[in-house]
Amino acid sequence: MPEPEIRELRYFCAVAEDLNITRAAERLGIAQPPLSRAIRQLERRLGVALFDRSERRLALTRAGEVLVQEAAVVLGALDSAVRRTRRAGLPDRRLVVTAKPGVATELLHRVCERFRAEPDAPQVQVVLSGFGEQAAMVRDGRADVAIAACFDGHGLDTELLSTERRVAALPSGHALARRDVLSTADLIAEPAPRWSVPAVVDRDHWLGHPDRPADGPVVRDSAQLLEVVALGQAVALVPASLAARNVRPDVTYRPVPDAAPYRTLALWRTGGRSPWIAKFVQTALNGSH
Repeated sequence: MPEPEIRELRYFCAVAEDLNITRAAERLGIAQPPLSRAIRQLERRLGVALFDRSERRLALTRAGEVLVQEAAVVLGALDSAVRRTRRAGLPDRRLVVTAKPGVATELLHRVCERFRAEPDAPQVQVVLSGFGEQAAMVRDGRADVAIAACFDGHGLDTELLSTERRVAALPSGHALARRDVLSTADLIAEPAPRWSVPAVVDRDHWLGHPDRPADGPVVRDSAQLLEVVALGQAVALVPASLAARNVRPDVTYRPVPDAAPYRTLALWRTGGRSPWIAKFVQTALNGSH
């Protein structure tokens, strides 16, 4: 049988996500019978059953679970190729750079100012992104370069731009706030915030100690993190620069010398050969010191 078609893979992923043919058909905007036929055709092409239909509710077989993972890679690569190709055909040259507001964007503003002064430099479009989104944006072609602190490095090249010490953010009335210097061991019994995108987080880095449980409230950004600290719901490790920008009476910052430093990196797609990406990364390196 011929190899699976892209359309069939997209149909399969929709059904695998919903585990319901009717809902998947509605989301895809097609009728249920042709969707069912497409899934059967895909199974015939592959020679395996992708869904267990023995119960009232669909379930993925082992083969189906594998195809969900592999199809996501194939479809993601295709979407990225289409997005990059369309951008390459635009009349104006453009370099899209993304970062999360905060430490990364402060550096990004300085780098962009220097980069735009380069002779014949392309237009720079800055896209602000949320926590943990930067690596995915570079991989799928929404951005050419990212400046980020934590990421899933699959398919990406990186360059370390800067490091800085981290400090503990504590409620001002906390017992530990009476001490001048803390260690990561001092924080083991304290509730730690949980980031809303745990897949991209180095758990030990953010918790400071492998024995510290992440049992505090879920947060989406640094502003929310400081609020839960101020409310006495968590103790967090934050970059020293973030502490310097957020002096407030209800939060106290104390140095934690043995905490791993906060690292800011430039990320770009592995194998990317654009000379302007290389020039931007070099400018970022020069501007970070």
